[in-house]
Amino acid sequence: MRYSQDHKAQTHQRIIKEASVRFRRDGIGATGLQPLMKALNLTHGGFYAHFKSKDELVEKALLASAAELDAHCEMLFSQERPLDAFIDSYLSDWHQSSPDQGCPLPTMCSELGLRGQPSPTTDAVLDARLKQIETALGEGRADAQALVMMSTLVGALVLARSVENPQLATRIMDVVRDTLKTRIREDEKADQ
Repeated sequence: MRYSQDHKAQTHQRIIKEASVRFRRDGIGATGLQPLMKALNLTHGGFYAHFKSKDELVEKALLASAAELDAHCEMLFSQERPLDAFIDSYLSDWHQSSPDQGCPLPTMCSELGLRGQPSPTTDAVLDARLKQIETALGEGRADAQALVMMSTLVGALVLARSVENPQLATRIMDVVRDTLKTRIREDEKADQ
């Protein structure tokens, strides 16, 4: 039975969406193609009608998660205190416990780096966040400060997700959140 082009496109998008969730939640290496396709009621062999390789799917899944992140960050950076909103969201209990729905940087990118497979999409995700942070910070020290802030947020989230003690995880996020926001307030006072 032949399917329409529309059906194939919809199936293609379903695979990407499911892979995006699983890669962020379980990791790229731990996500097998057979269980991925089975979860969608598709055959393993059907995968190759949509993608040349798992690497191609990884890149498309990273693009999909980046698009989700872009939409979320657009909303955060439109608020009155955009950096507070971004920091609070990034270091939230929800983000810590929902890697399948959050920023791909703490999960997928560390694995890509370890595998020696950097991604241009990773660069684009990071660049988009840096530009938003720099804009919110204003002129002056924005470039270096944005890079430090984003690196600190990603690192804090990775640590909070990886410790066994829930109080320690909360403490990591609270201390980093408070420190970053205090630094922002100090810089605002210095600029006045």
